[in-house]
Amino acid sequence: MLNIEEFKNYVAQVESRSNYHRPLAFALGIRKKKGDKTLEVFYPVVNYQESYGTAAVLQDVSGFKGDQNGYSVLSKVEISTAIDKFQAFRDDGKKHANIEVLNALIEAHQEVKAYYTVDVIAYFLFDGSKDVQDVEEGYFKIQCLSQLKVKPHGINCSGIFGKMNNVAWTNKGPILPEDLANEKIKNSFQGEELVVSHVDKFPYMVNFHVPEGVRVVSGAKVRLGAHLSPGTTVMPAGYVNFNAGTLGNAMVEGRISAGVVVGESSDIGGGASIMGTLSGGNKNVISIGQKCLLGANAGTGISLGDGCTVAAGVYVTAASKISLYDAAKQPVNLDGEVVPEGENVVKGADLNGRSYLLYISNSQTGKIEARPNTKLIELNESLHV
Repeated sequence: MLNIEEFKNYVAQVESRSNYHRPLAFALGIRKKKGDKTLEVFYPVVNYQESYGTAAVLQDVSGFKGDQNGYSVLSKVEISTAIDKFQAFRDDGKKHANIEVLNALIEAHQEVKAYYTVDVIAYFLFDGSKDVQDVEEGYFKIQCLSQLKVKPHGINCSGIFGKMNNVAWTNKGPILPEDLANEKIKNSFQGEELVVSHVDKFPYMVNFHVPEGVRVVSGAKVRLGAHLSPGTTVMPAGYVNFNAGTLGNAMVEGRISAGVVVGESSDIGGGASIMGTLSGGNKNVISIGQKCLLGANAGTGISLGDGCTVAAGVYVTAASKISLYDAAKQPVNLDGEVVPEGENVVKGADLNGRSYLLYISNSQTGKIEARPNTKLIELNESLHV
């Protein structure tokens, strides 16, 4: 196919077949396996509701059929055949991410002599609402998150822990924990050192993908599957779990647990923590609004609306007893009506998602108090360009 029109006609022909279904998302992946266990899959470029012509090429070349989430293994010949389909785009002066990946794969493709075997797969996702069915799907979905194709909770990651394999992540690549001793012996007699960074079902995000405009000072503190929007800075004490992250400029010096979403221009202070779905929040999805501040060693188990501040050392949970006051420091109820002292006490859950509140601890009584927040934070612009 030497011109665009021929390519379009070819794609239309493939898509007209009765057994062809357009995917929601797809990607080429480099898979590492040990026996029948998949150790990792790296998807350099995830396509989400886009590049349908490339999807048609890959399904046609690989012989993939049906509308169920799954993948096909691509041989070197099939990768070369796919490249030939894109002849019309070779010298058009434009950037084509998928073609670049195909070219890189064909140039690098060779038999690997290592602990694991390596192959190339084309993964197709038709329904993002289904539970994770295998390791290949698990890696695909968390890379959808880290490549910012979907926001946290925008794709179903349920069941992922039961499908992903526990892996020792080393300077020689992923290794099954039970094989570490033998691999250590082999490397010792080769005059090389085997170094393990961590043992987990998830690798570090920075070893797979770094979103543009993001700083991660310590790669060990961000799991693959974290969603870090441009302008986010994760400092050494910060931590971001998978299926969690930020929606804009943010300073992260505390912990963003699994499932938590932090809004634009918010600051999670040093030692601060946010309950996630895996750390006490259960099924309650906690979010932090825009221009919020969690002070040092503060925390929350409820969602904060926009413009909230939790003072240093204060931890607000759903069961916390909180005394409400207005701007004049008069006791008020949830409707803002002035009431006698004592009748202004509510549970933290009653304030879930409310905006422009300042949570402080009364140093004389020890009570947690909430009042209107009149001073909103401003992030240091030079740190979040």
